[in-house]
Order: sequence, then C-alpha cells, then structure tokens
Amino acid sequence: MKPGLSLRVSQHLALTPQLQQSIRLLQLSTLELGQEVEQMLDDNPFLERASEEAEREAFGLPQADTPAQGDEAPDFAMDMGAASASAAGVSSQNDLKSSTEPSDSAPADTVDAFDAPDWGGDGSTDLAPDDSEWGGDAPARGQQGDGDAQAEAADLAHGHESLTAFLHRQALALRLSELDRAALHFLIESLNDDGYLEEPLTELAAGLAGEGNAEELEALLHHFTVALHLLHSLEPTGVGARGLAQCLTLQLHALQREGEVDADTLQVALRICQQPLDMLARRDVRRLTQACGASEERTRAAMALIARLEPRPGRRFAHVERNAIVPDVLVRRVGRSGQQFSVQLNPDVMPRLRVHDIYAGALRGHRGEDGHQALQQRLQEARWFIKNIQQRFDTILRVSRAIVERQKNFFIHGELAMRPLVLRDIADELGLHESTISRVTTAKYMATPQGTYELKYFFGSGLGTDTGGNASSTAVRALIKQFIAAENPAKPLSDGQLADMLKEQGIECARRTVAKYREGLKIPTVTLRKTL
Repeated sequence: MKPGLSLRVSQHLALTPQLQQSIRLLQLSTLELGQEVEQMLDDNPFLERASEEAEREAFGLPQADTPAQGDEAPDFAMDMGAASASAAGVSSQNDLKSSTEPSDSAPADTVDAFDAPDWGGDGSTDLAPDDSEWGGDAPARGQQGDGDAQAEAADLAHGHESLTAFLHRQALALRLSELDRAALHFLIESLNDDGYLEEPLTELAAGLAGEGNAEELEALLHHFTVALHLLHSLEPTGVGARGLAQCLTLQLHALQREGEVDADTLQVALRICQQPLDMLARRDVRRLTQACGASEERTRAAMALIARLEPRPGRRFAHVERNAIVPDVLVRRVGRSGQQFSVQLNPDVMPRLRVHDIYAGALRGHRGEDGHQALQQRLQEARWFIKNIQQRFDTILRVSRAIVERQKNFFIHGELAMRPLVLRDIADELGLHESTISRVTTAKYMATPQGTYELKYFFGSGLGTDTGGNASSTAVRALIKQFIAAENPAKPLSDGQLADMLKEQGIECARRTVAKYREGLKIPTVTLRKTL
C-alpha cells in the first residue's frame, strides 16, 4: 500500500467555548446560577457586580466593556427591568448631588441613615465601613413594625425545641439516682427523630460494658430497663417505643388511665395492635373481626380510635427546613377586564454584572507587554459570561411569554382550562430547538395568580374527546381530583367509575390511565379512602 494525498470536503458542527457556556448556563437553576456567578467573580478579576446606586458613565469614566482593539461593543451591563432602571436613575442623581459636597463632611451626615443620600463612590477607591449605609451597624430599611415582625419570626425559628431537649427538661423533675439519671439520659439521646428506640437494650448495654464483663452488663441492663419505663411515662405519649405496635399500645394505655374512652372499644383496639399491622393498614375489617373475636361495629370503632393516635410521637418536634421557591418569571394581571397578563423577569434573581472598567482601561494602556494576551483572554471571557447570562434571561422571558399566550385560559379559570401543549409547539413558534425549550423549562419557576409552578408544568399530552379535540392531561388530573373531593366518603369512587364519569364528560380515558393519574396526585385507593 503506497502513501498518498487526498482532499476531502466535509461539514461538522463545532461548539465554541462561548456556545458551550451558553448551553450550560441555560439549563442551570436559579441557585446553581448564583453559585456559578460567585465562582466566576472569584476566578475572573475583570468581572464585578454592577452597583445599583450609580452608573460609571455619570462620573465620566470610560465604558466597562470597550474592547482593547478600539472598536466599540455594546454595553452588557445587566440592567433588566424597568423598576431596577428607575431605582438606579434616582440613586445616580443623589450620588451626583452628593459628589459636589466636600468629602470631609461625609461622616457627619450619617446621623440619619434614612435621610442621607446613598454614596456609592465612583468605584476608584474602596469604601470604608462608615461610608455606606449597608454596613453592619446601619439600621434596616422599612417601618419599625416590619422589623419587629422579622425579629420575632427569627426568635421563633431559633427557639425551636427538639424532642431530646423536651425530654431532658421533663427528666429534671424526676427524683432519680445518679446511675438511673445517666441511663435515662443515654436512652433519650438514642432515640430517632420519630421518638422510637430502635436498638435493643442488650446491644446498648453491651456497647458500654464491653466484652467479658457479665456483671457490669447485667447492672447496665437493669438500669436501662428502669430508665425505659421512666421514658415511657414522659410526654409525648408513646416515646421510647420499640415499634409502631408498642407505640400505639402505650397511647391506648394512657387513654385507659384517663377513662375517657369506652372500655370495650379500648380492649378491642389493644387486641388489634397485637395483630399484624398490615391488616390494619389495609382496613381488613373482616379478618380483624375474626382475629379479635369482636363484632364488626366494635371493630370499626376500635379502628377509628387507633386512627386518632399519633404513630410518630416526635413529629411535632421535627425541625423541617422549608425551602422557599424563588420564581424566575412574574405573571400579573393588567387591565380592568383581568383578561390580560404582564410577563416580567424577577429582578431578584438576575445578577447585575459588568466588566471592571479600571482593569480593562489598565489593560488597554499596556498593550504588547508580557502576559497581555492571557489577560485579554480573561477580559473576553468576562464579556462572554455577561452576554450569555443576558441571553439566558432573554430566552426564559420569550418562552414564558409564549407559554402565557398559549395557556391564557389557565391563568383565568385554573387547571380545568389547561390546553394540551408540547415542547415542539413552543419551539416552532420561537424558532428554537426542542432541547433548548427543555433546558429553559427545567428548574425554572413562574409565579402566577394561580400559584407558583415550574415552567414544565404547563406542558402536557392530550387525550381524545368525543368532539374530535384534545383535553390536556393536567386538566384531566384536575377533573379527577374534583370528582374525588366531591365523592361520598362512605362509598368512594373506584378507578372504573372515575373513567366512566370522564367518558360522560366526553373524555376517553382508560381505567389504567385513571389509576396512573390518581397515583400521581398521591390519592389513595378506594379501600383506603373509605371511612370507617
């Protein structure tokens, strides 16, 4: 085989670094975008946050992103939203007025932080702690009542009492020996979040006594047994139980001591707790009646009594962190008729970035020196990053406006008015690819008059109707939820009956599809929905 030369012409798609970054930023959530911005601010010295108090041009400084080659480029400062622009304009006027006064009088004018003008400086010098109202000692903006409410909410959040702290506080009122108190303290610390003691006492004692010390093991087991009985006497009732059956039994014994429940019903409830709990979960009245040797009416009453008990004693002490969703898009009604909607980006999630004009100017003044090419590359990366973020929010806004226009009936009437919509419909309307629409609608949220939803929520397949049209799967789910909410609790609707009711509405929906939608709505089966 002889070596030779050949010429071929081919086409291939090459993703530039700028395009790769644009695609990656587009699929990030708000939280992930904030982390990406912070990382870029730390890595790139040419990137800085744009001040909302004053614009650089007001002080006669050069443009932040003027290219080093001398040709003009558009200003990519992130000034999106009319409200943000208006606030920046007012602050700029205050800064210009304050810049004409001597700088020596600045500290003396900080007596009233609410009346003093905002002084952000021109960016050429660093701010001292007392030069800005955003220092740690500055008073918070807003009315006094709002501050008190926020302080009270913060105190309540920090004042949350855990289950172990609540039990330790009760244990202080008990007159115990030193060893019993230590054993009770150890058991309290061994509880899980639900208030159960999962490990056996023998394992707990063996872990402390060690191997080959039978006498110490027996003594520890005795103290743990006494401490466990004391733990069962504390509030909440049922704490320290080894399992669900014992937890329910402890609560039933507490009701028995109070004498407020029918004795026969309580005895049947105790016998039910001794049976396999899967029968109780399935509400198998027939088998429970046979196992307990009671009448069906008495068994139902006992099951209703058990349903009032708390299966997780530590539930009310659980500290659950609630993560609030910050919407990317805000939809508001406009006009007197309420049929029109305004779609805007949320200014709170949009980072205000710009190129550091001082560093960029210094780079322009030192062309041809060592390291100039590397610094020029970092400057170009900063411009790309700002432009890609701008493009990201522009794409989100375009897609959101198209969704609102397509699903206008939803914003007026609710879920029942949702129309079938797929990604291809929005992609064809905006001239984008379906993958781009998928990235935009993932982990992006829209605050509407009906609530806050993910953008992907407004997309759904369609089900055929008798008239030849299509009904959105979201509207069908809402209809199923409405049917179940209005059903007779004593005779709940089965999946087949729900399918027949949908057919009466002109919607062809199989029973298996109804079951899938019901499970997606986290609605239990007809057996579990049936009241006792």
